[in-house]
Amino acid sequence: MFDPLLTILLTTFAYLVGSIPSGFILGRLAGVDVRDAGSGNIGATNVARVLGKGRGLLTLLADTAKGFVPVFIGQRLGLTDASLALVAIAAFLGHLYPVFLKFQGGKGVATAFGDLLALAPLATLVMILAFAMAVLCSRRVSLGSIAAALAAPISLWAFSYSVALIAMSGFLGAMVTLRHRENIKRLLAGTEPQFGLR
Repeated sequence: MFDPLLTILLTTFAYLVGSIPSGFILGRLAGVDVRDAGSGNIGATNVARVLGKGRGLLTLLADTAKGFVPVFIGQRLGLTDASLALVAIAAFLGHLYPVFLKFQGGKGVATAFGDLLALAPLATLVMILAFAMAVLCSRRVSLGSIAAALAAPISLWAFSYSVALIAMSGFLGAMVTLRHRENIKRLLAGTEPQFGLR
């Protein structure tokens, strides 16, 4: 069902939900501004480095839910794939450019994962495998995130998802890769730190 008004309302809702800065909030509750510690990112990896694996896991779950929940609602309301793609992108952009943090957000990996988990669960398994293999081989979460991002449109295409969802996954993958440009420079220079938890 294509409903323009419902699509606009849910897309706005998705952006606002995506804008909730989970890692920043958990850091503040612990008395730390994660933007001033570690890599300065509000995502789960930096939260885990700065505050420990418990809060890092909570950040991961919350950021994933920001992508999953609006899309799931849209599915239950019977929106078309094109509308669902817009909702997914809105939640993702909310995390990257949160209105609550002056549009300075994270890299979007977990929120994109939540989007795709709701929309394309089979293809998401391929992305999880790509992420896990890259991290296990390199011990670098950034490389795993880039590998999963690059695998996204390919896996959706392989499982014959709609053009709208393949295009959406390509956009998410491109943006995630772009947000990792500094990590890519360090990976090429051999200076990207390995992942370890306190």
